[in-house]
Amino acid sequence: MDRYEVRDALLATGMSPDAFELEGVHEHVPVPPDFWFLRRSAGQRWEIGAYERGRYDVRLVFDTEEEACAGLWRALTGRPAPAS
Repeated sequence: MDRYEVRDALLATGMSPDAFELEGVHEHVPVPPDFWFLRRSAGQRWEIGAYERGRYDVRLVFDTEEEACAGLWRALTGRPAPAS
């Protein structure tokens, strides 16, 4: 699952588009007060976390985009990522 697929899957569950941000795929203007994010980190890794009150709080770091997408899916839905 990549960022495009996780976006489509999250929206298909009925999740609010304001609940998450995916670097380069699903970004906010203006920025909501809180949401979960997925973005590249230093060294070609990927991180997920929560944005609240103007601060990014990185919760987990992954080696691949696929792992990060699965991690974000689990964080937001509480379920294993759907098979690609």
